[in-house]
Amino acid sequence: MRQQICKIVTTVVLTVVAVLLVSNLSLGNKPLDAPVTMHFTVADSQFERAIGSVLTPALVPGNRVDELINGDRIFPRMLNAIRSARRSITLETYIYFSGDTGGTFSDALSNQAANGVQVLVLLDWVGGELDDELLEKMRASGVKIQRYNAPRWYNLGRFNNRTHRKLMIVDGELGFIGGVGLADKWSGNAQDSDHWRDTHFVVQGPVVAQMQSAFMDNWLQTTGEALQSVDYFPALEEAGSLKAQVFNASPAGGAKNMQLLYMMSIAAAAHSINLSVAYFLPDEVAIQAFVSAARRGVRIRIIVPGPHMDMVLVRHASRATWRPLLEAGVEIYEYQPTMFHCKVLVVDALWSSVGSSNFDSRSFSVNDEANMNVYDANFARRQELVFEHDLQQSLRVTLVDWRDRSHWTKILDWSATLLRSQL
Repeated sequence: MRQQICKIVTTVVLTVVAVLLVSNLSLGNKPLDAPVTMHFTVADSQFERAIGSVLTPALVPGNRVDELINGDRIFPRMLNAIRSARRSITLETYIYFSGDTGGTFSDALSNQAANGVQVLVLLDWVGGELDDELLEKMRASGVKIQRYNAPRWYNLGRFNNRTHRKLMIVDGELGFIGGVGLADKWSGNAQDSDHWRDTHFVVQGPVVAQMQSAFMDNWLQTTGEALQSVDYFPALEEAGSLKAQVFNASPAGGAKNMQLLYMMSIAAAAHSINLSVAYFLPDEVAIQAFVSAARRGVRIRIIVPGPHMDMVLVRHASRATWRPLLEAGVEIYEYQPTMFHCKVLVVDALWSSVGSSNFDSRSFSVNDEANMNVYDANFARRQELVFEHDLQQSLRVTLVDWRDRSHWTKILDWSATLLRSQL
């Protein structure tokens, strides 16, 4: 009898473990099984209407967006905004590590909370690695800290769903968005392999309300608290001339899917696609979209990390997918000086998408992401100037280079693709 009970219990435990494993390794909602067909280009007014209607929310005019290159420019601007806050600070991030950078931000947030500013911090349960002493100091000063998707018995089946968003909004009026985490490796000016290359953006104007809404999306999911007051959503005046939208995606999916944003953008390209991306793992749908664009005469250039890639398996798995792209004429470059963590797409020198999303299955199907899309030629040209500067520090990988890889490298590349859905 005891043996039978043990067998039953063992079977139940193994079944539960298997179900949870399958649930967490699945790719969630990724609805596109074929490339998107667009009957108009980025320059056509219908593109703006389609993007605003399908992806939502609509693009709003009257915004100013400035790019901040590397930690030496990013962190001081963010810290000055924190120290100038009068009513509220909302911060959502995947990476927040202890260290000099994390400590400086924690002190600034704690001081403002102690001065009566409402400070809400949403850390991913996996990526937010602040030590207990720092966390307790922040909480004691009045900072409200929550962990996104902390493991509970009722949500173990979606433990793999992480928030990868990088958002900070001050007084509901000034926003920051991009790819930068709060950690020492983002400090400096990409001067060596210990200091990463990245771009962040500071935003003013009506679109900041959409950024705050993206933060509230996960704050509400985590706490059940809806932010509605003027401290978080003040009336916003025009601050510039840019049309922009903040698009936040999650595994709940449907049209709220980052894959759809990228595929629509690629399909509407008529002249050029410049993509800076930290983790580039295109699936068959994306490869077909790039190849189709190249065949209709679009010049496609992609910058990815080179020898200082922080995740070697991703580099191997990415490289294994390049043959059809290189054969179609897609230009792929590897950034040489340090880890390349930028996430910027520019199409036809007019349409730009910047934010937290990578070009991989995790960003398209598993993670919560937030991108800001800007429909403006001047903004796009500025991002292309940054792209050209990064290109000067990158080496092109030709089809001959790709074919001439060693047999051992080819084996590693192919083997890494077996894990591509989780990389």
